[in-house]
Amino acid sequence: MLTKRIVPCLDIKDGRTVKGVNFVDLRDAGDPVELAKQYAELGADELVFLDISATQEKRRTMHDMVLKVAEHVNIPFTVGGGISSIGDVDDLLHCGADKVSINSSAVKRPDLINELSQKFGSQCIVVAIDAKKIGEEWFVHLAGGSIPTDIKLFEWAKEVEKRGAGEILFTSMNHDGTKAGFANEALAHLSELVNIPIIASGGAGSIQHFADTFKIGKADAALAASVFHFGEIPIIELKKELRKQNIEVRL
Repeated sequence: MLTKRIVPCLDIKDGRTVKGVNFVDLRDAGDPVELAKQYAELGADELVFLDISATQEKRRTMHDMVLKVAEHVNIPFTVGGGISSIGDVDDLLHCGADKVSINSSAVKRPDLINELSQKFGSQCIVVAIDAKKIGEEWFVHLAGGSIPTDIKLFEWAKEVEKRGAGEILFTSMNHDGTKAGFANEALAHLSELVNIPIIASGGAGSIQHFADTFKIGKADAALAASVFHFGEIPIIELKKELRKQNIEVRL
């Protein structure tokens, strides 16, 4: 059985780690390099590093910070924000990233997924999908959740897999920062539709929420930010409890 992964997420704005609720009301959560180092030491399986304003500000991810973070961690490390070309990915992989995450650029030009997976291999291409449930349907949103589209979550997930994505990072905007649990119904449906790993994001507030997203949501990895940044859930305690519930994790 593949082990389930615990993934702290560092949302970066103006050189600092930030965390909000439903994608707004951001507050400072500390220095990203220090946090990354700490998480690697405390048992995180991977890290995700997202320059959350790069797309809106039409600039590329901060390469210097990626270099510094990569120097301090020995676990796989995904970088996203403002990535829109083969050159961008090439630069980030050379700076030390193991994987890249694309979101808005993939929706605007889906062929980008094909190009990147053919050039670098699907194992390092993560497609992030930010979606919001409106009525009975989930719709994809762009630019850090600020731009709604009429693209449906489940159709888009199937397409990104077909185009060569190696992994999907699904964030429920309805659940983000609420600490009320992950979008397990949508996650379970996603896992039925696609054969690539799904990373659950948005809603972690307790150890049981992680257990539920693995058992009910069938997620392959669970990503969280504030519960880790503000010391509410120590990663090692989380993993021990998951083990007790017969969920396979790396200790």
